[in-house]
Amino acid sequence: MVSLFAASSAVAAGDPEAGAQLNAQCQGCHGIIGFKAAYPTVYSVPKIGGQNYDYLVLALKAYRDGERTNETMHAIASNLSDQDIDDLAAYYSGDQKN
Repeated sequence: MVSLFAASSAVAAGDPEAGAQLNAQCQGCHGIIGFKAAYPTVYSVPKIGGQNYDYLVLALKAYRDGERTNETMHAIASNLSDQDIDDLAAYYSGDQKN
């Protein structure tokens, strides 16, 4: 039973290499240091590289499900599966610079 749980946890943790492949839409804003978006209002886009894995999962799911509001983030996240979100969170919480 313990090994079954450990195996399922490893899968749920996400694959950073798969996340790197999904990263194209993210890096357009989050990959530019000091980037400011102008829609719907001007705001600084946060750097998400190195952010906490669990936070990223919760935030992306909240954007996807409409529980957190940002039109751009909702549009992007609404097409992400739970596995995509896990993979992106694994990528961004790892040792990369975006």
